[in-house]
Amino acid sequence: MKPNIYYKPFKHLKKDKVMEFLINMFGDKIDIKDRYFSNYAKAIAELIIEQQISFKVAISIKKKFNNLISEKSNNEILEIDNNKLKSIGISRMKVKYIKNVYQYFLDSKIDFDSLGDNKIINELTTIKGVGSWTAEMFLIFILFRENIFSKKDIALLNSIKINYDIKNLTNERLDKLIKSWAPYNTYASLLLWKSVEEKIFYKEN
Repeated sequence: MKPNIYYKPFKHLKKDKVMEFLINMFGDKIDIKDRYFSNYAKAIAELIIEQQISFKVAISIKKKFNNLISEKSNNEILEIDNNKLKSIGISRMKVKYIKNVYQYFLDSKIDFDSLGDNKIINELTTIKGVGSWTAEMFLIFILFRENIFSKKDIALLNSIKINYDIKNLTNERLDKLIKSWAPYNTYASLLLWKSVEEKIFYKEN
């Protein structure tokens, strides 16, 4: 049984026949908290590692990264030699971006929990190497904000095209779906990702 936090979102999303199918298939398999880290710098560093590489490669690099930074403070992580980070598969640019993130969180005293979604996106994207996608993933998986949809996430867009049988997904059609899922776009996203991961999609009878 899913905890009560899923009851309202699922009840709302089930008004959509595709979402109803995905909830029936994956409702007990998704977990909004499965990527949580209390260390925000580490959380964003892992999101940067994930950018533009396959899921399998990302898991391998993140494991090596975690071994490398184990029991180190944010200050000590900043002092890790860049070549050592590159040697575990992190690109030169991503090494710079990860260091930028750790430096930001050493300097910043911002209470993210007290800020609205857009303010957090605007704040995080001031860090060189952190774009809107990374900020949106931070809102979903670290702050557990319930109404986030990332228009830049290719897997989400592909999942919508297949599940809703849409060949040409216009911005207008996408906005209509996002509006219909509100205020629970985060849960819709988790279901759409799971659909792609499991390669199980809604088919009209």
